[in-house]
Amino acid sequence: MLWPTIFSFIFAWAGVVRAITVTTSSSSYVVDTASSYNFIVTIDRSTCDITSLKFYGTEYQYQGTKSHIASGLGSGTSVSYTTSPSGDTVIFSCSQSSSSFDLTHYLVFRNGAANIWMGTSINKEPSVGELRYIFRLTGLTAAYPYGDVSYTAGGSAIEGSDVYTVNGQTRSKFYSSERFIDEKVYCATDSGASVHACFVRPNHQATEKGSGGPFFRDISLNYGGDYHSVTYYMNSGHVPTEPIRTGFHGPYVFAMTRSGIPDASSTDVSFFETLNLKNYVPVSGKRGYVKGTATGVSSSFPIVVHWYNSNFQFWTYASSSGAFTSPPMPAGSYTMKLYQDEFLAATQTVSVSAGSTATANIAATAPALTQSRTTIFKLGDYDGQPTGFLNAASQLRMHPSDSRMAKWSPGTVSSTATSSWPMAIFKSVNNGQKISFSLSSAVTSAATLRIATTLSFGGARPQATVNSYTCSAPAAPTKIDSRGVTRGAYRGYGEVYECSVPAGTLVSGTNTVTINVISGSSGDQYLSPSVIFDAIELFR
Repeated sequence: MLWPTIFSFIFAWAGVVRAITVTTSSSSYVVDTASSYNFIVTIDRSTCDITSLKFYGTEYQYQGTKSHIASGLGSGTSVSYTTSPSGDTVIFSCSQSSSSFDLTHYLVFRNGAANIWMGTSINKEPSVGELRYIFRLTGLTAAYPYGDVSYTAGGSAIEGSDVYTVNGQTRSKFYSSERFIDEKVYCATDSGASVHACFVRPNHQATEKGSGGPFFRDISLNYGGDYHSVTYYMNSGHVPTEPIRTGFHGPYVFAMTRSGIPDASSTDVSFFETLNLKNYVPVSGKRGYVKGTATGVSSSFPIVVHWYNSNFQFWTYASSSGAFTSPPMPAGSYTMKLYQDEFLAATQTVSVSAGSTATANIAATAPALTQSRTTIFKLGDYDGQPTGFLNAASQLRMHPSDSRMAKWSPGTVSSTATSSWPMAIFKSVNNGQKISFSLSSAVTSAATLRIATTLSFGGARPQATVNSYTCSAPAAPTKIDSRGVTRGAYRGYGEVYECSVPAGTLVSGTNTVTINVISGSSGDQYLSPSVIFDAIELFR
């Protein structure tokens, strides 16, 4: 009888489970993760470049230029791999020590997964002045979540080599950015959104060695015609506000899927605790927490608490009641900041001990939030953003010259018309903007004009004239040597300027505040010195 033989064959066949494999040749390693998606990756043995990326039988790696750290670690990179004792995880280590790099980059593959877990340990900043990993992918022309704002294929450059017009709309790779506190997943996808190739930030570790704090943003996606750049920035010179940090960046994850957008919160990185990677700081036994309550800020805005020192940065949203608990942080002393959305409300210090939780409440001290006063008028809110001002809703995703933008010189603006006041004044475009307001009687006491800004370009700062009184020229702010507003950025150091307006200046009837941008520098149109506004308030 053949039945027992047939059944034995079927059961034996059903019991065969594919496992992750690495095939080695003289020039490359080929990793097959045994995923149901047939995820197969080829790594160059001399450069650590990814030279082939196959998913469900389709090649997605652009063959003209490969995928790698920066523009490539170059020949002479030491590339090797190890396998976990269980056999389900393969860890590639790529080390380069040269005039350009001093780092070790890790590519981690797991059995059955169409992911590449990554970590990048640096001893110094790459000579190019930024740290990023870039995939160059073909066949995926669309983008998630912001669509075609970074689609520059077929466009004409209008600013440098990174801002274009396409079919009458301005586009830039910079317009794909999101605040790091909010950016969890971004993807290149096909026109039908059936395949997604995404970078995923699973938790705090993905950004704890970055620079710029919770509101920093950088390039994520750019389809330029030949390929789609899917880029993971760890630091850069794009509106930098603090020095870079060395050490272990990550883990961060590249994921491919045919089942929609991957969920960052369910992407497991806990196994990194056992991999013994260079400069990786384990959570268990090496970190502690800070908990407390934030007060003095409005629950109408997001409440953000931020910790940092020269080695790490962390942040969290507090609850509407102000309660917060930090991510697990390595032991040490940290500067602790409280924000009303992005407006700096308070600063203090806190010490963290491994294996314990410190209690540190924090209360707003910024005069704009705590000062008792009578407001005469206020445009905007103290939220560290230009939200509500003219063109602010568009600025993140288009150039100031875009035809979809409203005119930057709206004429005299009423003190109650926040949405009519331009979010930015450019020295060569719309200088001398005016605010008009009426008083039923003259103000016999001194008043204060407060102008809160979010970003200065070209040494710009606002100088106001209130009726016939001209405020003193403020000192130049700390310079950030990077384009901002034209690249969809608005976050800088958040300077707040105050002018004491003498008694008798404010009269019964119509009054006018004129604001000019002053700077010793110059520039053409939207590259002239500029400031971005957060709020403008006149009070006594």
